[in-house]
Amino acid sequence: MLARAAGAGSATVIRDLTSGAQALGDADHDRLEGDLDAIRMEREDRASLKRVVGLSTELEDVTEVEYRQLRLENVVLIGVYSQRSAEDAENSLRELSALAETAGARVLDGLLQRRAHPDPATYLGKGKAQELAELVAAVGADTVIADTELAPSQRRALEDVVKVKVIDRTAVILDIFSQHAKSREGKAQVELAQLQYLLPRLRGWGESMSRQAGGQVGSGGAGMGSRGPGETKMELDRRKIHIRMSKLRKQIAGFAPAREAKRANRKRGEVPSVAIAGYTNAGKSSLLNRLTGTQELVQNQLFATLDTAIRHGETEDGRRFTYADTVGFVRNLPHQLVEAFRSTFEEVGDASVILHVVDGSHPDPEAQLRTVRDVIAEVEAQDITELVAFNKADLLDDSQRLVLHGLVPDAVFVSARTGEGIEELKRRIDAALPVPDREITVVVPYDRGELVAELHERNRVLETEYVETGTRVRAYVTAETASKLEQYLS
Repeated sequence: MLARAAGAGSATVIRDLTSGAQALGDADHDRLEGDLDAIRMEREDRASLKRVVGLSTELEDVTEVEYRQLRLENVVLIGVYSQRSAEDAENSLRELSALAETAGARVLDGLLQRRAHPDPATYLGKGKAQELAELVAAVGADTVIADTELAPSQRRALEDVVKVKVIDRTAVILDIFSQHAKSREGKAQVELAQLQYLLPRLRGWGESMSRQAGGQVGSGGAGMGSRGPGETKMELDRRKIHIRMSKLRKQIAGFAPAREAKRANRKRGEVPSVAIAGYTNAGKSSLLNRLTGTQELVQNQLFATLDTAIRHGETEDGRRFTYADTVGFVRNLPHQLVEAFRSTFEEVGDASVILHVVDGSHPDPEAQLRTVRDVIAEVEAQDITELVAFNKADLLDDSQRLVLHGLVPDAVFVSARTGEGIEELKRRIDAALPVPDREITVVVPYDRGELVAELHERNRVLETEYVETGTRVRAYVTAETASKLEQYLS
């Protein structure tokens, strides 16, 4: 009844505006007609749920579908957008679809609603939540995933309407991280992030979770039979979570000295590093394999790499450096994950060069660039030399390359699958790495061969000659190497 009255009121306003327009001039009349059209369109947008096509991951082979139904969750995705364009909202929902599939779900459908703000009660609003409930029942879904982080009260209220489990984007990302973490540090970081997410979402049921009166009860108390231990089950759970989080933080802090020692060794040896950063599933690990000839884990999944992988590289003139493959980024990455994986991002902050890998075939590469650069700025690494590589160039046509070139004019187009652009990328990395700039000539005694080896490994050797007193070397070296060889200067 209220909805009908509101609609009638809106219609009356429009009729009044239309009748008044006849007394205006042609220009004013056209402008008013445009305003009226905009009002009608906005009202229609708010009153409808928009179905996003192409999200379903159902298989056509009936036998395989039946098998997957036994082991996969069937999910429906929902999202709300206001300031963003509809295209941006659809891209975000498609990314959520990829996240859900990586987590082990099957996406059945996706719905978007345009409204100024998510409903504080049910996220979509009471009427649209009921429409969602009907869709969930029709397609046989057992989970609903929201594209933004839900407040605990919103999740509970929406669950009460749709009658199935409701989770949000953050919960899906945490679930993927928990599946892919392999090292002790990675597992500890994921568990800490999960507990930080869980803590405000503990819920109680009725009076069984309320505070129990301990000891004597005053005149306003509940009297005999209500005297409890003084702490409720929810409070016990919260206290246990706080204790566990404290232990995990100490455990993660305990990993830091070993990691810092390794990093210090690399710095002391003046070995430059190239941090491979980029959006999740941009092909960073595949590109690392191409650049180094190694076989790191490569999966067509989001967040396949969580633990930092360090690999050795060498320039054409023999200088050694390291590659650091880091965890992928994603839009709206939960804050607790950024905090938990601070150690991974430190590799980016301490690098000599950041190799920023972008999926050139992605529908919105500009958003990928922006998201990664935001995280780079967060770890205060924006002053480090950045080299952008548009990966998956084999999937691009000329018009797409032109658009990407407009985004980053000096980027390199590469394909980890076909090898296109790999040699050009190596040359660009060589040029970006710091070069020893002090020329010296030394005669190193034959019993100090390790110094000659260090010259070749970490510096730029120009000439080598074997003389009676030792090995004469002319080279460009770093300041640290020059101090080691000062006594052998010729």
